[in-house]
Amino acid sequence: MNLKSSLGAFALCAAFGLSACSTSSSTSASPENSSASTQTSSAGGGGASTSGILPATANPTYTAALYDTWKAFHYITLEDEATRYPTWGAEFSTVFGAYTAQGLGAARVIWSTFNSASCTIEEASHSNMYKRGCTVSEGIGYGMLITLFQGDWDAFNRLWIYSQAYRNSAYASGRGLMPWLTSSFSWDIPDESSATDADLDIATSLILAYYMSGNTAYLNDALTLIAALWNNEVNLSNHLLYSGDTPTWKAAANPSYNLSYFSPVALRLFALVDKNHDWTSVLNAQYTYMLNVQAAGTGVFPDWSDGSGNAINPPNNSAKTTYWTFNKESVRIPWRIAWDYYWFADERAASVLNTLNNFIMARSNNDPLSIPAVNYSWNLSIGADIQGQNLPTQWQAAWCATGMAGNSMDWLNTCTNVLNATVMQTSASSYFPNILQMMYSQLLNGMYVKPSNMGI
Repeated sequence: MNLKSSLGAFALCAAFGLSACSTSSSTSASPENSSASTQTSSAGGGGASTSGILPATANPTYTAALYDTWKAFHYITLEDEATRYPTWGAEFSTVFGAYTAQGLGAARVIWSTFNSASCTIEEASHSNMYKRGCTVSEGIGYGMLITLFQGDWDAFNRLWIYSQAYRNSAYASGRGLMPWLTSSFSWDIPDESSATDADLDIATSLILAYYMSGNTAYLNDALTLIAALWNNEVNLSNHLLYSGDTPTWKAAANPSYNLSYFSPVALRLFALVDKNHDWTSVLNAQYTYMLNVQAAGTGVFPDWSDGSGNAINPPNNSAKTTYWTFNKESVRIPWRIAWDYYWFADERAASVLNTLNNFIMARSNNDPLSIPAVNYSWNLSIGADIQGQNLPTQWQAAWCATGMAGNSMDWLNTCTNVLNATVMQTSASSYFPNILQMMYSQLLNGMYVKPSNMGI
């Protein structure tokens, strides 16, 4: 039982817009001057011209069906979880009471099965939810982007409330960043360290929501989060992004960096709305670092690297047998870089993507149906490739996205067709492959519509 003092009341009506408090039955923070229920287009503020290349085989209908599958299995509201598991739900008001009292509903993205007492829902014994009681901050960031581009404003706003409640919680670190690991909707925070990629994605989604809706509450919260990011997650000595905000990531003599955390779109949007910090220098430093790491190896990336660009085992030992390979971290790099090229046509993004595309075409005989199930080594003198048995869906999607700078239209079209014939396989351990499949599908199938009113 929670022994800490309960969360104090907040002036939430002002924070979320008066429409959020107009009725006790309201479940989301609606955009100013319009109802959330009317925000049904993924374009929001209208589509600006984009510079990258979509596959000719793009199929938004496939993505819509995929979204229904993903949401039904991996997304749950506070009300639904509290109803299913009332003993577990009795503590939900500790963090969320001030929000639900004003009609602001919350939701979370369910993490995969995890063997921690904090993640065990005793009332869910003998069900696939038994050890799925936790949420990771990256899941909230991904979920906010997914729901936003799918035009699901109610789900987006509920995930936003989840993020903000924990960032403001008395049980978090106080640094203004979301704890990496949270326990359902309860006060328990198994790990309060931040994860930089999650903070980038949450802030990005809020900026885009602002441009799509005009609701300044989104922008104001984004600016608060962006300031915390600069103060806690940027290495000002080299302008690279730390992997988190704790000494584990920052105090080491040789910090470990994760290139899959580099979101160039996020940094461009931060530079657009936050004139108090030099985000362009972070963008440029990160791209220079990324290109140097890629050029120094086989053409792929290691999961973790140090400031000099060498593959390194991170201090938490999460990748001690894989860190030199293009693996479970780096699978996100093509998504982030293809998104940047699609919206902004940065030639650095094209270089990264085309190098990766040439790499995989050479190893698959130019056939997207024959992509090897291999996590390739960045440097064979450090460690070998890691052979798998079957190609995971998120890797099929990642290798497809490497074609979005136009290196091979045949590859891009055929590979996207292969991906769009894939059925999402859900299980208690499928959080990561399913959420990446969802994001890659949205990007490749044309759901990443750039708001026309951003001016960039």
